[in-house]
Amino acid sequence: MRDPAVFYITTAIDYPNSRPHIGTAFEKIGADVQARFQRMEGRSVHFLMGNDENTIKVSQRAEELGVEPQAYVDDMARQFQDVWKALEISNDDFIQTSQERHHLGCRKFIQAVYDAGHIDKRAYTGLYCTGCEAFKTDKEIADGKCPNHPNLALKEIAEENYFFRLTDFSDRLLAHYEANPDFIQPESRRNEIISLVKEGLYDVSISRKGFTWGIRVPFDDDQTIYVWFDALLNYITAIGYGTDEERFNRLWPADVHVIGKDITRFHCALWPAMLMAAGLPLPKRIFGHGFVYNKGAKISKSAGTAIDPMEVFRIHGADPFRYYFMKECPFGGDGNYSDERFAEVYNADFANNLGNLYSRTLSMCVRYFGGTLEGAGSIDPTAWRSGLDLDRLVAELRTLIGNFSYSAALLKIWLEILDCFNRYIQSTEPFKLIKTDPEATKVVLVNLAEAMRVVAILIKPFLPSTAETFYRSFNFGDARAWSDVGYADIPNRPTIANLTVTAPLKDGKPTPLFPKIELNPTAVDV
Repeated sequence: MRDPAVFYITTAIDYPNSRPHIGTAFEKIGADVQARFQRMEGRSVHFLMGNDENTIKVSQRAEELGVEPQAYVDDMARQFQDVWKALEISNDDFIQTSQERHHLGCRKFIQAVYDAGHIDKRAYTGLYCTGCEAFKTDKEIADGKCPNHPNLALKEIAEENYFFRLTDFSDRLLAHYEANPDFIQPESRRNEIISLVKEGLYDVSISRKGFTWGIRVPFDDDQTIYVWFDALLNYITAIGYGTDEERFNRLWPADVHVIGKDITRFHCALWPAMLMAAGLPLPKRIFGHGFVYNKGAKISKSAGTAIDPMEVFRIHGADPFRYYFMKECPFGGDGNYSDERFAEVYNADFANNLGNLYSRTLSMCVRYFGGTLEGAGSIDPTAWRSGLDLDRLVAELRTLIGNFSYSAALLKIWLEILDCFNRYIQSTEPFKLIKTDPEATKVVLVNLAEAMRVVAILIKPFLPSTAETFYRSFNFGDARAWSDVGYADIPNRPTIANLTVTAPLKDGKPTPLFPKIELNPTAVDV
């Protein structure tokens, strides 16, 4: 049995026919929040991302640019990873499906399924969507078009290909869903897949003939492995299937696949059936997140509604970007983006609240005590959270974040923690107290610093750079596990009564973390 301290999380791999858009970034940030949270819980996390390169789109795009497919995908992989690095995505591995480790694992897998009798060759005629890179049944077509790519004409293709006998696995799939109610999340996705399987599955074409770019079928050199049968295997080939069995057994099965709701049928029906056919364990959970819309329109490269995440990042940085999408777009449902709403959320939650609390606390420490708080006497580090049951809140946040309920978790942090923080400043008024009782003021400021430490820990999965800034500014040390929110002995933690402000200052004041976005009646300055 796999070590329970290990946590293996993946995202969908992306088509590199163009740069990522904010809808793609939404998925990666959501998975990253989970990976960071699990690390803070003490688990050994392996976080996988990558690009889906063995596709018709890739070879077509490379031909348009006059370059070889491999050179094209390597450059796009670099561009994708530059975006993910900018957004503070903490993935441990990035697989390109053109890599040898993937090719070797795919060939081993398809051979195993073929040898087990679950693959046969037959002639086929069907309607093919180049956007989805998938054949479409009559049930999946609306008004003669693919609902996901209405601007792309469906192509009728007649070929002799290899087929995976997906229909043989309907009963086993339904039994697995019933025995494992958390396998597909959220509940709406689970209900969709159960209905899909009950209505009747169909055998799936898993190879194409006449293509030079892709992975050769080991038992028929004229055929290449078809995109979905190839792409889904990245989750196991990246961790050693076919190349490093010891590593594979250490990490598999995945704890969660994070994917978009438009590809749940591939991940929740085809993928588990493939694993059953090969005699491999199934992933523990598949989470299908919703879509992000651009002012009500679906984010789409082909429709021209895509937004480059780097455009937002370059102006405001990673953390406001991450916060907006995790708060405003419920991860299990759909959300919307607009520059106007981004500015509203940024000003209210960052400039006027979190950033203001940080600046006020630091400024008072520097102005009143030169940045060093020593000998503050008998300090009750819980004084700032009067009326707040912190242990209860942390337990609730653990559950919410573990279930991908990020919007609800952030709402609790802002409404309960930060509001409590603000109320403490209002009730103690250190800016007035300093005139009559400096020692009492020192106690208040140490308590405020302690509140900042708690905030830093709770926001870290969502806002890693901001959390690090808080830690460095107050010289809190290195302890930052989720359990460190409490007041038990924490290794390497400085004495709460002796704090030194180490934040960079300009004219005795900290630089604003989140400068306010200036609005005017007709435009948003972003």
